[in-house]
Amino acid sequence: MFERFTREARATVTGAAAEARRTGATTVAEEHLLLSLLALDALDPLGVDRTAVAADLEATRRRGGMSRADEEALAGLGIDLGEIVARVEETHGAGALSAPEPRRRTLGGSLRSALGRPDPDPDQRHVPFSPGAKKVLEQALRISLGRKDRNISTLHLLLALLSRPGTVSEVLADHGVTYATAETGLAA
Repeated sequence: MFERFTREARATVTGAAAEARRTGATTVAEEHLLLSLLALDALDPLGVDRTAVAADLEATRRRGGMSRADEEALAGLGIDLGEIVARVEETHGAGALSAPEPRRRTLGGSLRSALGRPDPDPDQRHVPFSPGAKKVLEQALRISLGRKDRNISTLHLLLALLSRPGTVSEVLADHGVTYATAETGLAA
């Protein structure tokens, strides 16, 4: 499927993997795809403030990735998510809920050291895609086929992110980017 991606779409996917590695994430998630789109200026024609979107994604991570719908559901049960985050951060430090998952240790590194071989460059380690990020890539293909476009572009990736419920589409909507605005504002 990757051969159907435009050069910019490929750069978005590889940029997302680099972003995941940079932050120590164990998987490439939907937010990494969005951050990569932002880094490649793919949303600039829509007037998106990259810094503000990145800050809102960080605030979402601080809430443990909880969406507004999750927060509202908890509030319906009498649970104040803001209070929980504040207490966790008071005890464990700021950003405690957004800390990356610990990396798994493998015998491979110890074996390489024992054999006198260098460890692989951590900037080149393989980071698998999360199930949600895989769904975004699959949805981008479906959108491309539905629009009868020959290749998968950054527009298809953005539309796929917007078509899925969750924090990424919420953050984009908060900044005025919806499926309809992206489709009309970026369609070639």
